[in-house]
Amino acid sequence: MRTTMLKSLRSSSTTLLRRSYSSESAPERKVAILGAAGGIGQPLSLLMKLNPLVSNLSLYDIAGTPGVAADVSHINTRSEAVGYMGEENLGKALEGADIVIIPAGVPRKPGMTRDDLFNINAGIVKGLCTAIAKYCPHVSMVNMVSNPVNSTVPIASEVFKKAGTYDEKKLFGVTTLDVVRAKTFYAGKAKLPVADVNVPVVGGHAGITILPLFSQATPQANNLSDEEIVALTKRTQDGGTEVVEAKAGKGSATLSMAYAGAIFADACLKGLNGAPDVVECSFVQSTVTELPFFASKVRLGKHGVEEVLGLGPLSDFEKQGLEALLPELKSSIEKGIKFANQS
Repeated sequence: MRTTMLKSLRSSSTTLLRRSYSSESAPERKVAILGAAGGIGQPLSLLMKLNPLVSNLSLYDIAGTPGVAADVSHINTRSEAVGYMGEENLGKALEGADIVIIPAGVPRKPGMTRDDLFNINAGIVKGLCTAIAKYCPHVSMVNMVSNPVNSTVPIASEVFKKAGTYDEKKLFGVTTLDVVRAKTFYAGKAKLPVADVNVPVVGGHAGITILPLFSQATPQANNLSDEEIVALTKRTQDGGTEVVEAKAGKGSATLSMAYAGAIFADACLKGLNGAPDVVECSFVQSTVTELPFFASKVRLGKHGVEEVLGLGPLSDFEKQGLEALLPELKSSIEKGIKFANQS
């Protein structure tokens, strides 16, 4: 019975991965993960090792990466995994990368806001982006996971501008976890199959700057009250805090963030490979609002951002949420730009 169950699990997993990461004669693609030995980096490395669109998986961290690389390298999938440790090997890790994913940084602890992480993580991101500009200036896409994303993406843009390598089509703030949470919470409350649900999430990636557009959810559930939509919005905005508190000081949202990061990276790879109509929400340079950066639906393609899509029709509640988030998001963006331009 145990053998039968294991076979069933293996079969289900294989089917799921093929469905999620389908690939036929995929081109060679190198993906570099900076911060690969951390709480997000390790499960993200595992998930990217499972993606057949990846041919070369480059894992970097200041310590522990050879062990992570050795571990995942035993998995019988297409990509070759190599671990690089220490700043002196950062250039080797980055050279020739098509996509760079940055989950590096320290995690949140109970009572700590994303903004509390700023000084530490901002410095880490600034250093890594300086290295990207030096060692792989023509990288196809940079996926920023390190929090606070509302500030780290503007930091990256300023670093690349100074180096003369900035291309607004290639820099993405990964807000996919907000979408993943919104889908999960909405499906659960509306009693819909979660695999069929889609919910766009716009704005930023912290607190009230996260604005799920449940009025645009598909399939649309007519059994939810205004009060339930308000509660779902609040839970989506507070999803990170929910995990931090549940882990009681021993971690933050690492597994779900790794999953979200892998989903977005897979979309980027599909876009690079020419798959049609690849659309995900992401925090990018934008003219959707008066702010220089904003999260909304983005069409991905061979050159990164193919099109930044508009907000579409908003409910009155969502219009109020949009108005409320703009000042806070503006402040976070300006804080990142100011930090990047300090000596």
